[in-house]
Amino acid sequence: MAGQGGNWMSLAPVTQASSFLMSLRTQLSDILPVLLPLNPSDAIKGTELIRLTRLQLTGNYSDASLRYHFSIMSCDPGSPIAKVEKGQGYYRRTAPVPALSGAQELLSMTQGRLDDLNSDPQAADTALMRIRKFRAVVTRYFEVNGRFPFAFREAFRKDAPIGNLWKYPELVLVDWETGGSADEEMSLDETMLSLKQRLGLPPFRLHGARLRLQPSLLTYREDFFQTLAVSMWAQGGELVYAAPIEDEALADGLRRLNAEYGVGVTSFGLNPEDLDDLPRPANILNAHPRETEAIMARLDINRIAAPKSRHHIDWNALGSLRNESAEAEKLILWLSRCLEERRAEPYKGEA
Repeated sequence: MAGQGGNWMSLAPVTQASSFLMSLRTQLSDILPVLLPLNPSDAIKGTELIRLTRLQLTGNYSDASLRYHFSIMSCDPGSPIAKVEKGQGYYRRTAPVPALSGAQELLSMTQGRLDDLNSDPQAADTALMRIRKFRAVVTRYFEVNGRFPFAFREAFRKDAPIGNLWKYPELVLVDWETGGSADEEMSLDETMLSLKQRLGLPPFRLHGARLRLQPSLLTYREDFFQTLAVSMWAQGGELVYAAPIEDEALADGLRRLNAEYGVGVTSFGLNPEDLDDLPRPANILNAHPRETEAIMARLDINRIAAPKSRHHIDWNALGSLRNESAEAEKLILWLSRCLEERRAEPYKGEA
């Protein structure tokens, strides 16, 4: 009994300390939303946040304790505080995107969460237009930067199975040895093609890309592993976000996953309001050079983590995809035609 009593007594300080810490966190959860700015560019520094917090806190807490809690809470997706990815300071984490489900055209970039849009046709139209604009911007960006995109569309149509989100990428990015832009047909580098053939390497590099509008601590793992899943047959995967990644905890989480699995992560720096201000998708895709240059100038490209390419393609997996998807067959035919003609040409398909 004495031994049991001693063990109970030894746990008492720990229990009291835990209660003390929980009390502080509860207070901070109530206080911080009012003090923190919404815009990360207006982030408040830790010293000033401590000063303002003390004015409303009950209890005497050290600066070190408050800083510790700010740091720990900023890594919790359910807390109101986030730390900026670049620079110093804290801002208010916005509420996560609500759970949605519905139209397949929206599924590909909203993870199937569309319930709240079903009762608001205007909101659904707005969300759909943002998605199409972002897809057009991403397509145009890669084209002017010497990469050849191929888009999957039928995989995300209205009657397509939800499982396609884990099977097909929105875009396949093709890198040829041309040294030029993807806007025009370019002669392939015969020397590099011959060398790769002798080494048993593919004559091009294929990356599967998943597009998402809004990064979030609550959904980034799902975004990342979907990208990994839809690019397993290719030589690499790339997760592309429209909105900036400004949450330090989110950026660190994505970098850790990249270090383990190699999927690249990029942000285009486009908030919903930025997407609303862009021209219509068809105008983006068919813009004249000066118009394209103006659109590209609006982007704030931030490479969070570079993709790691594998040397070989999983031809068996690509063959299975080809047997199940007419679009995958079109991808193969397009690549074959480019090889036969020794010219890398943009895919002329549905915009």
